[in-house]
This record gives sequence, structure tokens and C-alpha cells, in this order.
Amino acid sequence: MEYKDIVKELKKGHYRHIYFFHGKEPYFIDRLTEYIQANALPDAQKSFNQTILYGKDTDAETVINTAKRYPMMAERQVVIVREAQNLKGLDKLRFYIQKPQDSTILVINHKYASLDKRTKLYKSLKEPVAEFESNKIKDYKVPEWIQKYVGQSNLSIDAEAATLMAEFLGNDLDKITHELDKLMLAMAKGENRITPAVIEKNIGISKEYNPFELNKALAEKDVMKANRIIGHFGKNPSEYAMPMIIGSMYFFFSKVLGYHFLKPEERKDRNKEAGRLKT
Repeated sequence: MEYKDIVKELKKGHYRHIYFFHGKEPYFIDRLTEYIQANALPDAQKSFNQTILYGKDTDAETVINTAKRYPMMAERQVVIVREAQNLKGLDKLRFYIQKPQDSTILVINHKYASLDKRTKLYKSLKEPVAEFESNKIKDYKVPEWIQKYVGQSNLSIDAEAATLMAEFLGNDLDKITHELDKLMLAMAKGENRITPAVIEKNIGISKEYNPFELNKALAEKDVMKANRIIGHFGKNPSEYAMPMIIGSMYFFFSKVLGYHFLKPEERKDRNKEAGRLKT
């Protein structure tokens, strides 16, 4: 299933017996798990009918036995297994998945790695199980994702500001949302647009000294500006880690090289051009 489809179901109050979330991007896994934890049961029922287990502290047998219990004075119970990638005997969960308890919502939270699709466990994750693989967002899509995230709060962010944050923070969505949430809270009353100046003032990412501006200076052959930015990086190594700078330069110039090899007709068609450069 897709993330948006699961969210749509949950907001309608439709809960499945089993959710299996796995993948390298923890952000979406955590958001889905948190929503179920907060909304699947009324607060008054959570103390008796909501159980949270951690993979490193338990095993598959305990998870299965917990899920098979009947709820106490309620229609259902919720069992959440966090960090299931550390669960002992993980593959044994397939026996429960094949015949789940009707009164239980079981959430398996398997982060930082996708489940091996060759395993019997993965092959058991068929309808009506809600299986979702959370993949990392590609670097080129991060600025667009930032703009959509900010838009959910009825605010907007400049394309340049979104690119600046993506260049500086990478594709770690937890880190990005943490900084964006702080930024939106710090904005002055009546201010509804995030600009590079706002980012520099509140987060400390300089609108002048950053990987985005370095790439721009190199592309424009502005030697003086490039040397000034590099000199600033050298004086502040703790803020500007070399792997981040090199990664940003590689991403930018790989796209420049890709554009160089585009056919003339592809350069005229913006969709074809974007499609080729984003692969």
C-alpha cells in the first residue's frame, strides 16, 4: 500500500488487523505508528488495551501471545512492536499473520531496512494486511517535499529557501521537519513566507555561505565568490562537514553533466528534460 492510502483509511476510522511498516526512511513509519497509537482507542481504554513492545526487549512468541489476548471491556486492543528489526524470531510472525485475532490491531514497526522479499514472512504480507515500504526520498525531490510540508501549515517557502535547506540538511526528513517546525514557531506574527533571510536569522544556515551558493559560484565561474565561501567553510569545519559539501557538489555537477548530454529535442521539452535529469 501507499502512505497516502493508509492515511486516508485511518482518517476515515477504518483500521486493519495487521500493519507492517518497513524501510530505510523512518519518518513515514513513525508518523503512521504515532497516528494509530493516538487514535485507534479512546484515551480511557489505552491503559488496559494498548501495549507497546520493543524488538530488542522481546521475541516473536511474546508478540503473538500478546496479540492473541482478548481486550478488556472494549471492542479491540492495540499492540505496537517498535524497532521490530531487532525482534528475535521475526519470521515466526507469519504464523500469526495467517490467522490474526479479530479484536487486535497489530502494528509492526520495522525501521532502517526493508524486509527481505524472499522471506516467508514477506510473502505472507498480503491483503488484508496493510504492508508499507518506506523508502528514502530522492535528493532532487526534497525541496518539493519541504514546500508541501510547509504548505500544510498555511505558510509558504521560497524555492531557493527550500533548496538551501535541502542542500544543508540532506534527505533526513526527521531532521528537516524538526528544523522547519522550530522555524515556523519562531516566525513573527503576520509573517507567512519563509525566505533565505528568515532561515539565516532563525536556524543559522547562511544565505551567503552554503553549498548551494558555492555550486552557483562555481557554475558561474565566480572565482572570488567561490574562494570566499570556501574560506568561510574552512574556518567553520564543525558547521560545514566535508562529506556534505562534496555530496552537494557531486549532485549538482552530475546534473550539469547530464544536461550536457541531452538531445536538442529533450532540451526543448521541459518534462523530458526534467525526467532525464532526475533519473
